[in-house]
Amino acid sequence: MNLRLAFSTGRIVLMVALTSLLLLAARHSSAQAAAPQACSAPEYRQFDFWIGDWDAFEVSDPTTISAHIRIDPILGGCVLKETYEGASGATGQSFSIYDKSRGVWHQTWVTNRGTLLTIEGTLQDGAMVLTGSDRTAEGKPRLVRGIWKTDSLGVRETAATSTDNGATWTPWFDLLFRPRAKAAK
Repeated sequence: MNLRLAFSTGRIVLMVALTSLLLLAARHSSAQAAAPQACSAPEYRQFDFWIGDWDAFEVSDPTTISAHIRIDPILGGCVLKETYEGASGATGQSFSIYDKSRGVWHQTWVTNRGTLLTIEGTLQDGAMVLTGSDRTAEGKPRLVRGIWKTDSLGVRETAATSTDNGATWTPWFDLLFRPRAKAAK
């Protein structure tokens, strides 16, 4: 009789322990499901208009592809990764992220030609405006400003530079991003 009672008591203890574990797992699972994604606030989506697989054209020559550019959301949608393949052999990558702590977008750009550029800014009147500084080939400091905005067929990116601390700006490039043409089979 004692053996039977001990066995029954052991089964009850085991069932209570399993039930407790299941309840704990369910609570943990629902807490995870209820937790918001790290980059789900609307600010993180401001630059999403740039996401895509693009052929890029200089505005001055809209029939000749100057680069292939792919923009992908990575790291749970927190970062936009740009992969640039220029027709001239230049390649590069940029990483763009919204820095919630400062309320700005940050982009770091690097190339196979040793170029590094960091620019920051905000969405202004529907256009992403990022500025920063680098140096000319002669080592003189200059400001750089890039502006991305949607147009009727895709995205347009313009860039300008200033060597007089922003008093005047010189156009650097003006690109049209169009959805990449599918290769013929």
